[in-house]
Amino acid sequence: MLIAMVAGEASGDLLGAALMKALRIRHPQAKFIGIGGPQMIAEGFESFYDMQKLSIMGLVEVLKHLPELLKLRHDLFETLSDRKPAVFIGIDAPDFNLALEKKLKQRHIKTVHYVSPSVWAWRQWRVKKIGRSVDLMLTLFPFEAEFYQQHNIPVRFIGHPLADIIPMHNSKSEARQKLSIPTDQLVIALLPGSRLSEVEKLTAEFLKSTIILKKHYPNIEFICPLVNAKTREAFEKISNDLGVTINAIEGKSRTAMQASDAILLASGTATLEALLIKRPMVICYKLSAFTYWILKTFKIMKVKNYSLPNLLAGRKIVPELIQEQANSERIVSELTGILNKPSHQQALSDTYAQIHQSLKKNASEQAAIAVEQLIAE
Repeated sequence: MLIAMVAGEASGDLLGAALMKALRIRHPQAKFIGIGGPQMIAEGFESFYDMQKLSIMGLVEVLKHLPELLKLRHDLFETLSDRKPAVFIGIDAPDFNLALEKKLKQRHIKTVHYVSPSVWAWRQWRVKKIGRSVDLMLTLFPFEAEFYQQHNIPVRFIGHPLADIIPMHNSKSEARQKLSIPTDQLVIALLPGSRLSEVEKLTAEFLKSTIILKKHYPNIEFICPLVNAKTREAFEKISNDLGVTINAIEGKSRTAMQASDAILLASGTATLEALLIKRPMVICYKLSAFTYWILKTFKIMKVKNYSLPNLLAGRKIVPELIQEQANSERIVSELTGILNKPSHQQALSDTYAQIHQSLKKNASEQAAIAVEQLIAE
């Protein structure tokens, strides 16, 4: 059996590798081709192109590489049309994969899209394109599946791989031991984002809030895990300019969250990790002024809450501070409210546990079963 897949970035590479393992249990002779990263290649994947060619972000960068990307997609389409795989699985990377899926579907090759774009939140008109492109959508969250069901698009909610990986209970003391943090200290983890633009927008207000909090809590410690050298360099430059000393480390974000009493972070996948680790949090989000104006003026955003914990709960369970609200005064107010209400923290942890259980589905196995059933149809 020949299975084609395209992953566009590291997270998709991990999903693809796990899905390959689950599919190979059912079909030991299966061969996998397309575009993948080191994790997929280690599982025996034949990648026709370097995955990094698809890992391009930002309007200017995409436009700069557009001719190359279009040629790559055309050539891949021709190759897959000739090879005629039993199924094509596009993992995330919707701008690249959905157009490819549409053309392959027209050639009577079954198509699956794994990880829904945020079509339920904004640019909802894209759902028509998705309907024309995929035979099956695999979603990580239940509210996404409900959206596709409303639009009569075949969908399967498979759960989230992080919910399978992260245990239901995470030891704070063990994490602190790994990071050499005293067990009796009050610890706040700062995660200003995985992208350089996020770090540059949020770090100053995060650091200003630490100055105020230290006055209220003399025993407080701050730890800031950063994804790479570039984001760490940007963070340290801002902290030096403000004269603030913070324990900044490269990597170990999950351990830092486990060691914390509360987390201050940018909106994104890290908020789901914080939920699964079951720590209270304050979420901040800053767009460029022009982008935010466009979203508000034309009412492009279709959801009241934008963070994953609140979307999964179906109500506001954690504070969200967007644009001008993401300032040091509001951040301090929200964090102080969390730290001064331990009873609220327990109730929140119980809600987190319920959500964790709802996402813990053995996602890779569920995805493999769904793909296998589609192939058999």
